[in-house]
Amino acid sequence: MNKKLPRGLRNNNPGNIRNSQRTDWQGEVDESAKNDNSFEEFETIAYGYRALIKLLQNYRKIHGCQTIADFINRWAPETENNTSGYIKRVCTEMEVPSTFVPDIDDKNTMCAFAAAISQVENGVPAVMADVESGWHLL
Repeated sequence: MNKKLPRGLRNNNPGNIRNSQRTDWQGEVDESAKNDNSFEEFETIAYGYRALIKLLQNYRKIHGCQTIADFINRWAPETENNTSGYIKRVCTEMEVPSTFVPDIDDKNTMCAFAAAISQVENGVPAVMADVESGWHLL
């Protein structure tokens, strides 16, 4: 494993989803094989993007998030992040205002959203083919 890669990419978890005992993700690395106790690890980057997109979709379905700002306030809370900066960066990457309401069932929108989050989390542009592979696993 390349230690020079950002943590999210080393873990095939481009959204840096925290480890949770409540959720068993598709493609999640077995507990006994994990190297990172704090964050999820996935077998492939596609499974990591699948989890990121699925979580965003659930933010709408379960928690009622509407705008990009709503999603990012939940994704990257002030207690751990510069949330306003995070929102601004995601909106810049997506070329939308913070009041934009994403269609959670639209491939292009959700792949762009996931790619923007990955960019903020890892500091490098997402590979769209990887993001789209995650979408196709939904």
